[in-house]
Amino acid sequence: MKKFVAILSAAAMMTSLAACGATADTTTGSSAATAEATSGDGYKIAIVQQMDHSSLDEIRTAIEAELDAKAAEKGITIEYKDFNGQNDATTLNQIGTQVVSDGYDAVIPIATLAAQCMATACESTQTPVIYAAISNPEDVDLTGIDYVTGTSDALNTQSILDMMLAVNPDLKTVGLLYSNSEANSTTPIAEAKEYLDAKGIAYIEKTGNTNDEIMTAAASLVGQVDAVFTPTDNVVMAAAAAVSETLTEGGIPFYTGADSFVTAGAFATCGVNYTELGTYTADMALEVLETGTVPEYHVMDGGIITVNTDTAAALGIDYSVFNDLASQVVEVTTSAE
Repeated sequence: MKKFVAILSAAAMMTSLAACGATADTTTGSSAATAEATSGDGYKIAIVQQMDHSSLDEIRTAIEAELDAKAAEKGITIEYKDFNGQNDATTLNQIGTQVVSDGYDAVIPIATLAAQCMATACESTQTPVIYAAISNPEDVDLTGIDYVTGTSDALNTQSILDMMLAVNPDLKTVGLLYSNSEANSTTPIAEAKEYLDAKGIAYIEKTGNTNDEIMTAAASLVGQVDAVFTPTDNVVMAAAAAVSETLTEGGIPFYTGADSFVTAGAFATCGVNYTELGTYTADMALEVLETGTVPEYHVMDGGIITVNTDTAAALGIDYSVFNDLASQVVEVTTSAE
């Protein structure tokens, strides 16, 4: 596996993606995490984010921080560059072509579509792909590939629905809000339907694939449901603040698949910590580069309940009922961003 020492020059920092109509916004930043070199080793890593929203931003920030820390600890240069696919497969495929052409030692794609595109792009070179935040890698054909591994933020759907019933034992109807183009939502939505059917609880499905469609879907649930559930859905996450405001104003608690939804204004979640996931993913990437061995993907520990105290107060909900459902209940307030 190619290794080299390189401090990224100012010219390289200004380089933009030059493939088939892609513009500079596909390249969001670059850095060389450099310490006083005590060895001749170094790595060049591409970080490919599927789209902009707070969950994926949190993961990327954690990856970069860990790469910086490991560069200092090991006395090596770790050069990394950020790319953003803007949730577009064509753009992501162009990025994959550039990453392979530019000879990166490893690729860290964040979210499912980015991971799928990078796995395809890197097939000819077998460049290691270490993905972050894929809920169900088997379902999206990211297992059984020699050069692909990463971290899973698999959701415990039952735990979240148990939280709903703890707050409202008389729950009659649940809204299921998701994008039908989002792979991360397929399994948890199926699990939610099975759970609700078994409990004799009705549900209403609303979907959308753009911010406007998601907002229309969320608004249509007001007055029809007692609570709303959204999994780790990247499309809904992009509109999470507006959706949360609409549902809260309608008196409906919004339960979600990630803590970033909660800091955007949703009521509560039970899931993984995305900073920890990003850190773990960066460590996996460095382990692959150092050992040449690609392990099985890793499922991050969940079970952390996160509650937005602002939203709880607005809804008049006593969330102390969650204390018996998880080892840790984290309180947050709505982010100003």
